Amino acid sequence: MLTVSVISPEAVLYEGTSDSVVAPAFDGEVGILTGHAPMMTLLGRGMLRVGAGQGVQRFQVEGGFIQVVDNTVRVVTEKAATA
Repeated sequence: MLTVSVISPEAVLYEGTSDSVVAPAFDGEVGILTGHAPMMTLLGRGMLRVGAGQGVQRFQVEGGFIQVVDNTVRVVTEKAATA
């Protein structure tokens, strides 16, 4: 399981666990599952998806970064809205 945080300047939009995260990196989408190698990359503009199946949380994000370390995913974005 992944521990996921989605943070914008206005609020913490999501904190919880998930089996997957798909994020719009600056150069294309990146998928993150349990056991992913440590990573940090810039976010682009697009749809951030946390979870799979019926329990998907969607956020429209623009700019910021994503950090993955020890099954913890932090998404810090300049702009975000629930979708």
